[in-house]
This record gives sequence, structure tokens and C-alpha cells, in this order.
Amino acid sequence: MRIIAGKYKAKKIIGPKTENTRPTLDRVKEALFSIITPWILNANVLDLFSGTGNLGLEALSRGAKFAWLNDKDGESISIIAKNVKLTQAENCVKITRKDYTKCLAQIESLEMNFDVIFLDPPYDSFLGIHALEWISKEKGKILSPEGIIVYETDKSFMKKIESSKNPDILNSFEHLEKIDQRSYGNVILMLYKWR
Repeated sequence: MRIIAGKYKAKKIIGPKTENTRPTLDRVKEALFSIITPWILNANVLDLFSGTGNLGLEALSRGAKFAWLNDKDGESISIIAKNVKLTQAENCVKITRKDYTKCLAQIESLEMNFDVIFLDPPYDSFLGIHALEWISKEKGKILSPEGIIVYETDKSFMKKIESSKNPDILNSFEHLEKIDQRSYGNVILMLYKWR
């Protein structure tokens, strides 16, 4: 694994030791950051299901000013901390080991908000949808007024949604609207902003 562009360009970072963590592939990451470039410079970034810190550190490399990297898994937190040290990004990173709901509640209590929020949970889970629901209900909090949310999932999860009782769930958040959706092989990226 490596940082693709910016001040940490070509810096190798540590990948996951288990299959439970699935980092965003370089070609998907490159495509994603080309799309969200307008939101990155001087941004506050939240990587809620951080895994290795891959997306948050790429954002910092490309000009974000702060990244909050969260994961509930101890092994992931250890890798995140090592990757932050490898990139010497300690002064602009906060690392927390929390369930995503507790992390969002802490952010809300601190009255912080973010310009870019990455949601890259396990593909077969509804955690990303639940996080979008939480953020949507808290309009004006957590996501900045002009901010963007990136939700990453895969085609098999999308098929599960399409055959569920609520196939339109990814378009039915109270205050969030999907502004873009793109496929890269098996990976699907969806972008949301405030309505």
C-alpha cells in the first residue's frame, strides 16, 4: 500500500493483517480523489471506519489540514498509529478506537464538523447506511454546510439492498441527497451532500 499523490507521495504504508480490513484499491482511490479534489484543500476529514488510515492519510497528503481516524478494532488502530508515524502526520491526526455511533456522538458533543467524511465499512454490513441516517438527522452538525460524504460499498451489497423491503433506502435520507454514483469493478462509490 502507498500514498498516491501529494506531500507523502509514494510513501509506503502498512496494509491489513487480516481479511476483516479491506483497504480501498489504488485505482479506486485515485479515481475518488480526482472527483473530490475541490473539497480536500484545508479540509477537516473524518474517516469513520478507517481500517489502515489509508483514505485519511491520502487526504492529508493532498492538502487536508486535519484527519480524525476512527476504528473499533484494536488491530486496525495499531496499524493506523504506525501509518500516521510513517507519514509523520501526528500533528494533524486524531485517532480514536470507538464504535462508530460513539465516535459520532463524541464529535457532536465537541461541536466539530467535517468537510469530507469517508464511510468505508465492511461491505456486507448496514453500518454505512446507519451512519448516513445519523448524519442526516443531525443537519448542520458533523458535516459542514458545503461538505461531502463518500460511501464505499460493493455490487453484492447493492443487490442485497435492491431485493430488500426498502430498495430506495440509499436515496431516502431526510436531509442528504446522493449527487453521484460510480462503479469501479466490484466497488461502488456514492457521494452525498446536504439537500
